[in-house]
Amino acid sequence: MELISVRLASIALVSLAFAPLASCQEAATPAAGGQAGDNPASVDFAREDMGTFDEPWAMAFEPGTGTLFVTEKAGTLKFRKADGTVGTVSNVPEVDYGGQGGLGDIVFAPDYASSHAVYLSFVEAGPGDTRGAAVTRATLQCDQPDSCTLRDPRVIWRQDEKVTGSGHFSHRIAFSPDGDFLFIASGDRQKMQPAQDLSNNLGTIVRLLPDGSPAPGNPFTAEANANEEIWSYGHRNILGLAFDARGQLWDLEHGPQGGDELNLVERGANYGWPNVSNGIHYDNAPIPDHAPGDPYVAPVEWWDPVIAPGGMIFYSGALFPAWQNNALIAGLVSQGLVLVKMDGTAATETARYDFGERLRAVAEAPDGSVWVAEDGPEATIWRLTPGS
Repeated sequence: MELISVRLASIALVSLAFAPLASCQEAATPAAGGQAGDNPASVDFAREDMGTFDEPWAMAFEPGTGTLFVTEKAGTLKFRKADGTVGTVSNVPEVDYGGQGGLGDIVFAPDYASSHAVYLSFVEAGPGDTRGAAVTRATLQCDQPDSCTLRDPRVIWRQDEKVTGSGHFSHRIAFSPDGDFLFIASGDRQKMQPAQDLSNNLGTIVRLLPDGSPAPGNPFTAEANANEEIWSYGHRNILGLAFDARGQLWDLEHGPQGGDELNLVERGANYGWPNVSNGIHYDNAPIPDHAPGDPYVAPVEWWDPVIAPGGMIFYSGALFPAWQNNALIAGLVSQGLVLVKMDGTAATETARYDFGERLRAVAEAPDGSVWVAEDGPEATIWRLTPGS
């Protein structure tokens, strides 16, 4: 194990580097949106190596057992039991692997105790050189200590339409706290303008019933030619989608060059992409900033330089009181965990914990420990617990 001690002074942000049984403190830096963080708590944690996985993309703990399930981007679904046993799940959908495409998110159904239903997102091939994200629902059956299978998988949702390219699938999944509604993030597929076109579901967050049908009461059902799944639109590439302790839905998305966003997701709202952004295009062409009075919803928190988020949770456990009800973000370019303090509808980055490696995913275990997955091949998954 390695023990990491973090000291956060008032009106300051502390970044630290991992070192065995030691810590180091860097100069205070402002939060990315221009505000200084204020969190006087001290956080000590140890990290434990829980195994190596190949391009892990998402993690989820099976309700009732504490078994960790991990999606690997090339199309393998694995699990790790509390005793260290690692196994593989068969009958996973065939994925179109390449670029940002492959096997994506995993979420257990709210009624998993009775249904054993699990939801997986993935990228599937289309006609010609096209592809798009999809979500399948299946029943998880585990008859052997080191193997499980997906029974009766059925695709319940697809990006409409499939297009060329291998980027910006998003395909994050979140259930509403009451379990009644299924939300799926659908990226703009690097095509930009479809995010402002309600006739398709690219660049949107959709709201469905658990069986994949459009949810009653969605905001655009009465509009001619509008996709009745859409809950919000004007999104770019959503890599985090989660409900906070107040039951509010938040998304975390990659901006272009600059302008990563944390958004409070509201019914029928337009988040502006590609018409506005707090970043610029990769060729340095300008994009109008979010501005008061424009018809778009501005991000609550944003980053320039970017953090390049890999995933997000709202921590609810008791092991880390200073993190409770706040957002923990796995950072790719930022190479560590980013802590965002939540205060109602406000959010402010308050700390970064430097791992020195790109982080792809973060999950909370039933015991309140935090698990983080590095990005890429031969990636380590770490278990974080309070230090002494």
